Amino acid sequence: MDGNGRWASRRGLARSEGHRAGVESARAIVVRCREIGLPCLTLYTFSKENWNRPAEEVGFLFDLLASFLGKELPTLMEQDIRLTVLGELSAVPFAARQALKLALKKTARNTSMLLNLAINYSGREEILRACRRLLAEGLPPEELTEERFRRHLYTGEQPDPDLIIRTSGELRLSNYLLFQAAYAEFYFTETLWPDFTPAELDRALVDFAGRQRRFGQTEEQLGD
Repeated sequence: MDGNGRWASRRGLARSEGHRAGVESARAIVVRCREIGLPCLTLYTFSKENWNRPAEEVGFLFDLLASFLGKELPTLMEQDIRLTVLGELSAVPFAARQALKLALKKTARNTSMLLNLAINYSGREEILRACRRLLAEGLPPEELTEERFRRHLYTGEQPDPDLIIRTSGELRLSNYLLFQAAYAEFYFTETLWPDFTPAELDRALVDFAGRQRRFGQTEEQLGD
């Protein structure tokens, strides 16, 4: 969800106002995904690299997250949306961590849609974490399979992403779902995240629907 700061700067506003506007966009996108029956949505909320931002901004982001969860938990329950977190929660500030734990517990049995928040997340660290766990289990190398490895990722048995949308003109993966994104389709837009509306999402989905996903096969093979 890129572009909050630039959105605010272009309007002569504090970066915090950009993040507030970004939260409203996130809310609208979650609602739209639920409306159209999308089974799983992941929002890259806060990366491990984001700790390098000014402490005041980091603190504001987590306060905003706690406030958002407090306000939106009833809606998550009403819409039967299950919340999960991809990332290491132990470093998250106390208030936000508690709000997350409550939301995770309350929504654990919801089944109509899965909403992942990637928080304090790093794709490389996720892979290393999985390796450490497998080593701790003493798994013989010949018994290591892709399926067994993926069970130790934050996403576990969730499906791999079909589509990754990158806003604000950024053209890189930014340490996001490195293992899971092997065959994901990408959609890049110049739109800053606070301006990314449900209509923008619909355009991305229409573009995605028109693509032919080969997964390494030729057009002839797919046509058989």
